[in-house]
Formats: sequence, structure tokens, C-alpha cells
Amino acid sequence: MSKSKRKGIYLLPNLLTTAGLFSGFFAVVSSMNGRFEAAAIAIFVAMVFDGLDGRVARMTDTQSDFGAEYDSMADMVSFGMAPALVAYNWGLTELGKLGWLAAFIYVAGSALRLARFNTQIGIADKRFFQGLASPSAAALVAGLVWVGVEYGANGDDYGWLVAIITSAAGLLMVSNFKYNSFKEVNWHGKVPFVAILIILMVFVIVATEPALVLFIVFALYALAGPVNTFRTVDKVTLDDVVGDHEENDADFKEEDEAPKASDASQPHKNDPEAEHKNS
Repeated sequence: MSKSKRKGIYLLPNLLTTAGLFSGFFAVVSSMNGRFEAAAIAIFVAMVFDGLDGRVARMTDTQSDFGAEYDSMADMVSFGMAPALVAYNWGLTELGKLGWLAAFIYVAGSALRLARFNTQIGIADKRFFQGLASPSAAALVAGLVWVGVEYGANGDDYGWLVAIITSAAGLLMVSNFKYNSFKEVNWHGKVPFVAILIILMVFVIVATEPALVLFIVFALYALAGPVNTFRTVDKVTLDDVVGDHEENDADFKEEDEAPKASDASQPHKNDPEAEHKNS
């Protein structure tokens, strides 16, 4: 008589996801109590847990549909609601309706970004993200708040700047700009000894001024998407910036995917590879 399979959820990856969820919730509560530095740091801590849970699940072969859905819900709190509320409590309250509208643009952009990402799993080019990833957008907004607190700036005095960066981060998440995912890096391969020294120097630089360095890094990464897109197309169209056009989505498919036999014998009028041959 065969035993029935035991039901339940995997502990380790979901524990890490819960830790990331807690960090996002802690960021919201801290911002409500005026502890904005702790709130910003908590969002970066949530990024660490978000990066660990998926990798741990793959390493321990504990992936599950429940874990994927739970991770998405946790991301919406940690990288959707939390950064928007931290930015609102720090520098957007004095703007009134414009302030909460800027925060809502970020929240809506994060929700749409996560939904689109979940529907593209398995068909998108793993080398690139379509639109700014929500953890990177959260780091941009949290980094701004952290820098402001670190240098004694009053968020209400820079409300317009906070609104512009917060809403811009939300719009970049739903854009079609291509961002490097760095997933093609071979973490199991060997590297020269000097690479370890460079990594140590990076840690030293970040440790000296973590708020400023992290904000600059993620601000440059956010700008890299439009730069990557504009330099790889001959003529920029609306589909290169925003939208959900099938031809534009072809930019994110695997390049080594073999063409169909029926299509190989006839030219394409709207061949995306021909339009983006310089990419």
C-alpha cells in the first residue's frame, strides 16, 4: 500500500521570503514613526532576502508554485507599497494630491511590472529585463530617502524632486527599456586573482558612504535602460518606449531560437531582427 505524498510548503525559501516581507513591512512602520533611515535600510535588506530565496530554492530543489506566488506578493509589499509610502511620508505630504498621486504612480507601476514579469517567465530573454525591475526601482527611491536623511535634508523642502524620481521609477518599470539582468554571469567559473581585489575595493567604497554610493549605482542603472534602448535602434518608436507590441517583445526572446521552416523561405516585411540589426 503506497503512502500518500505529504502536503506542505518548503520551509527554507519561504522563510527567506517571509523575512523580505517583514523587512518591507518594517520599512512602512518605521517611516510612519519618522525613522526614515531605518526604513530605507530595511528596503535594501528586503532586496537581499529577495535575491536569496529564489537561489536557495533552486540550489535545494525546493521550487514550488506556492513559493513563486508568495514571492510575488511579498515583492509587491517590499518593493511596491513600502518605497512609495516611505517616499510619501518623507517628502510628498506637503504636495497634497500631487504627492500621493506620485506615490500611486509608483505603486501601480510596480504592480503592472510584477504582473508582466510573471506572464513572461520562460519566454523572455534572460539576459535582459523589460522595464526596470521592481527591486531596482525600490532601491532608487529608498536610496534617495537615505541620502537625504544622511545629509540632513528635509524631505518637504525637496518634495518636487522626490515626486519626479518616485513617479519616474514607476514609469520606468512599465516601460519597454532593456535592462541587463546579469543572469548570464557564470558564478561557478574561475576568475583572475585581481577580480577578488576589485570586489574588495567595491565593498570598501560602499562601506565608506553606503547611502550615496548605492543611490548613485541604482540611479545610473535606471538611466542605463533608456541609453541601451536608444543606442540599439535605428529609429526610436513608441513601441521601443512603452506598450505591449508583439514585434517589440521579440527583442526579449532568445537570439539562438531557430526560425520555423515555413518562415525561412520568405522575407519578413516587419522583421524585428532587420530593424534592430545593430543591437
